[in-house]
Amino acid sequence: MTVTAEHVKALVRRHIEGDDEGFYSVAMQLAARAAREGKNHFAQDLRELVESAQAPRAASQLRPIPLAQPRGELAGLMSVTYPDVSLSSMTLAGDVLEKLERVLLEQRQRDRLAEHGLEPIHRLLLLGSPGTGKSMSAAALAHDLSVPLFTIQLDALMSKYMGETAGKLRLVFDAVAATRAVYLFDEFDAIGAERTAGNDVGEARRVLNSFLQFVEHASPDSLVVAATNHPQLLDRALYRRFDQVIEYDLPDSVVAVEIIRKRLSQLDTSAISWDAVAEETSGLSQADVVRAAEAAAKQVLLRGRGRLATSDLTSALRERRRAGDD
Repeated sequence: MTVTAEHVKALVRRHIEGDDEGFYSVAMQLAARAAREGKNHFAQDLRELVESAQAPRAASQLRPIPLAQPRGELAGLMSVTYPDVSLSSMTLAGDVLEKLERVLLEQRQRDRLAEHGLEPIHRLLLLGSPGTGKSMSAAALAHDLSVPLFTIQLDALMSKYMGETAGKLRLVFDAVAATRAVYLFDEFDAIGAERTAGNDVGEARRVLNSFLQFVEHASPDSLVVAATNHPQLLDRALYRRFDQVIEYDLPDSVVAVEIIRKRLSQLDTSAISWDAVAEETSGLSQADVVRAAEAAAKQVLLRGRGRLATSDLTSALRERRRAGDD
C-alpha cells in the first residue's frame, strides 16, 4: 500500500499532541486508501484495530466532547466554528441545492464508495457574487455532516507569511488529512489568481502551484471548499482540480420572496402583497433581502405594531438597493 508522507506526519503529530481522535481518523483514512488499492485484508485489519481501541471509550462518548481548536502554527492560519445553519434551512436555486445534496450523500456514503475504489466529492469550487450564499453553504455542509468548519485566513497566508506561504499551506493540508472537517478557503482569488497576470510575482506562482499539488492529493474524508466573488480572476488550471464547480446567481423574485418568508415566519405577514414585494427584489443578493427583511421586522416591532405591511418591506428593499449603489 502507498502511504503518503502527509499521512505519516499526521499520525506522528496526532500522537505527539495526544490527539487520539485525530490519530484514529488518520488511521481510518489509511484503511480507506488501502481498500481503494485493493488491499482489502489489510484495510479490514486496520479498521478492526481502530474500532477495538475506541471501544473502551464508548461510555465516555456520552459526555460532552471538547471542541476542536487549531493548535500551534495552525492557530494563526485558520479559525474554527461549529455552524448551526443546515442546508434545509437555506433557500437556494434548484441546481445549486441538488449539487450540495449530492455532496452530502457521497460524503455520508464514503466508506461504501471506498470499498469499490471510489472517492466521494471532496473538493468544491463555489463561484458567485457577494452575498449569494457561498460561505453559508460551506457552513451548512459542516453542520449537516456534524464536523467543524475551519476557515483559512488567506490574508495571513499571503501577507504575514510572505515567503513561507507554501510551507504554511502544507500545514493546512496536513490538518485536512488528520481531522475530518470542512476547510473553507474564502476569497480564494487571493491565491488562485491567474498565474500569467501582469502583476504576478514569483511567490504568488509558487503558492498557486503548491495549492494545486496539495488539493490534488487532499484527503477525501474532509471537504476542501474554495469560494470566490471574482471567478474571472482564477487560473483556469484550478477548475479541473475540483470535483464540483457550483455557480451561485442572484436570486430571482420567487427565491427572494421565499427567503423573506422564511426570515419573517414568526411575524404576522398576512397583510403583505407578495407580488409587490417581488418587484422590489430584482438585483439584490440573498444577504441583501435577508437584511431588508430584518430591518422591516425591527421597525415594526420597535414601533409596537403587530403586523407587517407591504410598504415596510418594499421600503426596506429599496433602501438596501440604494445602499448597494453607493
